[in-house]
Amino acid sequence: MRICRFQTNDAIPRWGIIASDDAIVEISTSGKISGDCLPDPIPLNSVRLLAPCLPSKIVCVGLNYRDHAKEMGKDLPEEPIIFLKPPTSVAGPNDFVILPNMSEHVDYEAELALVVGKIAKNIRAEDAKDYILGYTCLNDVTARDLQLRDVQYTRAKGFDSFCPIGPWIETALDTSSLKIFTRINGIERQYGNTSQLIFSPIELLSFVSKIMTLLPGDVIATGTPAGVGSLSDGDLVEVEIESIGILQNIVRRG
Repeated sequence: MRICRFQTNDAIPRWGIIASDDAIVEISTSGKISGDCLPDPIPLNSVRLLAPCLPSKIVCVGLNYRDHAKEMGKDLPEEPIIFLKPPTSVAGPNDFVILPNMSEHVDYEAELALVVGKIAKNIRAEDAKDYILGYTCLNDVTARDLQLRDVQYTRAKGFDSFCPIGPWIETALDTSSLKIFTRINGIERQYGNTSQLIFSPIELLSFVSKIMTLLPGDVIATGTPAGVGSLSDGDLVEVEIESIGILQNIVRRG
């Protein structure tokens, strides 16, 4: 099942299920079909898709792909390396990614992201699957020059629009071997596979839940594969993950 958030002409955010390649069925926030009967499907091309969740926090994982660690000349980590992006960095499908004036080098980072389905604290790895609502695409946009300049990643990772998420949440997904792509203006720039993950989504949820309480809608971004590169004003950037879909955004200079 694919869960989305969307707006129609009345601009009220709504929840829906992707019923087909070209239609949405509206649901309530509890996940039930709105009303007493099945509503008429809404054409997908008549709505604006929004970020599919409202996280209180986005927990990101660094160096979680073997090929990316090799690319960066780093040893494989013995435990997950985590950092946070603020919820104000979230952008939705087709929203602008804004290049900040204080940075001259901004990169894309395609990532598989898990969305938390219920409150999770001190969860064992063997139970973690029960706490995952589903998975979506995420672009961990990074001001690389600022990241290299600062001791920690908050500034480089935290600008408004630096966390596009979408286009929806896929609730039924085997994440063991999924292809991940980034395309810039239609040209493939990044390719990876989740089989290269060092720590699985289940291991990550368990690990993070022993540090902080995870709330419904929170996001854990599982890291990026090799092939990160820079963004420029006017670029069309697409993050595609097999069996989920394509997250598309336009880049603009702020």
